[in-house]
Amino acid sequence: MLINDLVYSSLFSSDKEKTKARTEIRKLAKKQGIFLASTHNLYQAIGHGKISGFTVPAFNIRFLTYDTAKIIFRLAKKMAVGIFIFEIARSEQKYTDQTPDEYVTTVLAAAIAENYQGSVFVQGDHYQFSASKYHSDPKAEINSIKNLINESIAAGFYNIDVDASTLVDLTRKDIDNQQRDNYMMTALMTKYIREIQPPGVTVSIGGEIGHIGEKNSTVGDFKAFMKGFIKEIQMSKSKFQIKSKVESSKKETVGLSKISVQTGTSHGGLVLPDGKIADISLDFNVLKKIGEEARHKYHLGGAVQHGASTLPAELFDKFPKVKTLEIHLATGFQNIVYQYLPEKIQNDIYSWLEKNCKNEWKENVSGQQFVYRTRKKAAGPFKKKLWALTDAEKKPILINLEKRFEFLFEKLKVVNTKKILEKY
Repeated sequence: MLINDLVYSSLFSSDKEKTKARTEIRKLAKKQGIFLASTHNLYQAIGHGKISGFTVPAFNIRFLTYDTAKIIFRLAKKMAVGIFIFEIARSEQKYTDQTPDEYVTTVLAAAIAENYQGSVFVQGDHYQFSASKYHSDPKAEINSIKNLINESIAAGFYNIDVDASTLVDLTRKDIDNQQRDNYMMTALMTKYIREIQPPGVTVSIGGEIGHIGEKNSTVGDFKAFMKGFIKEIQMSKSKFQIKSKVESSKKETVGLSKISVQTGTSHGGLVLPDGKIADISLDFNVLKKIGEEARHKYHLGGAVQHGASTLPAELFDKFPKVKTLEIHLATGFQNIVYQYLPEKIQNDIYSWLEKNCKNEWKENVSGQQFVYRTRKKAAGPFKKKLWALTDAEKKPILINLEKRFEFLFEKLKVVNTKKILEKY
């Protein structure tokens, strides 16, 4: 099949052949009526109360990206799902060996293979500041994030989550000072994105007020963040202004579409010494209250949940009930891959981890904890070997991934949202 050959070439050929294959994939996508899009207009409609009732799933794909994306597009057609996001974080791009251009073209190729048509949403997840690098050399870290944003938008990432929550300093006395570096850097990156976004595209931008794994977010945190963020935007000589109920300026701006919060989860879940995931106490009131404040006062789409893929199944239908805007899902899919991966390649990966990640094996960390925490880092080094798995070897992985995606589409209430998407 032509598209399979093109994808393989786009991943594993020489740089020249990769570029050629990716260019051809983009041409085929355009010809088929597949186009990269922003969630901004849809999220504005939600923020103004025009639509509600569903939570948008955002999928981080680390392993078998082409095969996994094909499943998602196939189900989306079958279930008339209009709104779903493919995303990859700054850190994931490194250890999965997936540049923004590679990720976008692989996703587009999957859409082509499944005869999909319409909008495809690709998102830069956790474009995160390193606190240590920022405090030692802020200019260098700012430029690093800017370069990544520039590369990503050029590739077709029209949704960017700026994550400066790592700069929140809880040792400071008042909330404004705690959030100061966060809202300053989020505003700076928002202005930069608005300067470089393509004509006719309003990139959907997310901010984040609580670092995942730390203390739960509050409405007070959100208010302090937004007050500072708006002030920073207005201080700029840029033509962009934040348009909200609390601002009377006639200058129209485009600010954030959404806000990510901490509710008690952690990325990948909290793994116990026996390798099992610990139960967590997730505070849905954080999502509900901050989401309400975000929509009513600022017309943002609402609050975003991270670190959710390993949560118990019975919790997922609660997210639409509290009007969670978006939910980010990653490790649960990786766990399915490892659960059904052939034993030989699993053993090869675990041996590789012990050799190449041994500096991360800390005292009082069990072998199972070490493997669970580090095995994501095998995605890049074993990308070609995973591609080479036979259809029979991939089958149990893909069947169980499909079951999971179907479950999520149903629980998050995005089935039959195709017409809603077309309207906005």
